[in-house]
Amino acid sequence: MFPVSRICMEDPKAEGSDEEAPGTLNEFGNVHLDKPFSAPAVKRGLSSTSSVHELLECPICTNSMYPPIYQCPNGHTLCSNCKLRVHNQCPTCRHELGNIRCLALEKVAGSLELPCKHQAMGCLGIFLYYEKLKHEQSCKFRPYNCPYAGSECPITGDTQMIITHLRNDHKVDMHDGCTFNHRYVKSNPHEVENATWMLTIFNCFGQHFCLHFEAFVLEMAPVYMAFLRFMGEDDEAKKFCYSLEVGGNGRKLLWQGVPRSIRDGHKKVRNNHDGLIIHRNLALSFSGGNHQELKLRITGRIWKEE
Repeated sequence: MFPVSRICMEDPKAEGSDEEAPGTLNEFGNVHLDKPFSAPAVKRGLSSTSSVHELLECPICTNSMYPPIYQCPNGHTLCSNCKLRVHNQCPTCRHELGNIRCLALEKVAGSLELPCKHQAMGCLGIFLYYEKLKHEQSCKFRPYNCPYAGSECPITGDTQMIITHLRNDHKVDMHDGCTFNHRYVKSNPHEVENATWMLTIFNCFGQHFCLHFEAFVLEMAPVYMAFLRFMGEDDEAKKFCYSLEVGGNGRKLLWQGVPRSIRDGHKKVRNNHDGLIIHRNLALSFSGGNHQELKLRITGRIWKEE
């Protein structure tokens, strides 16, 4: 068996090398190699953090590798996920991979310090390699997902980018002020779909809030739900409160709560029942008339806790 440190000895341009370029998997699990693979030439020495970091990049998926890191008998490395994808065959030299761990590279990674990948967004932290991934998953500078619940929108970005995207691409209504008075009308209230009725953005206290109104089925019963989400982090969201009120035909229903951060998906808020929930029969009572049309007026306000 070759020593695990072999990766730190190979010259990828050595004569007679039969290695090929990394690429993508076809439907049979083989890898098509589209361009020459040039691993960092360790002959130059591990003199910089960037060159070591390059060594830790999987040549197949290009993601950073974490233990267990595998290598073939010729020293070519890849991550554990890609090892399963290539059916235990090295995509570079075609040798059988086996279960050889590249312990030397795993040890080097343990001493490496790197900046957060969200550095360009404002994060100034420096983290040990094995702590970096955990930090990035909860970094407050990581981009936000689009809060529009009517589709699985893939757009991410900072709050200003998301607001511009909502206005231009989803045609969401934008309002200034801390109070709202909305009327929701549905011609056939007996059809309840799991879909967003409306999303409205409010600019209030120099922050932005998303007011959702949705129709869905809860425990076999059709319901309508209104709730507020804060476009920012959870610790900032807790500085605010909001109230919602729906009424009509001599009846009234009130809700008061704390807005959830848009880090929490709208389905999570919905599943936690964290908002004003109106069962359809009650909603129709608010509407009055012959129950052939749903008419709901929801009012509310946002205030800042002192």
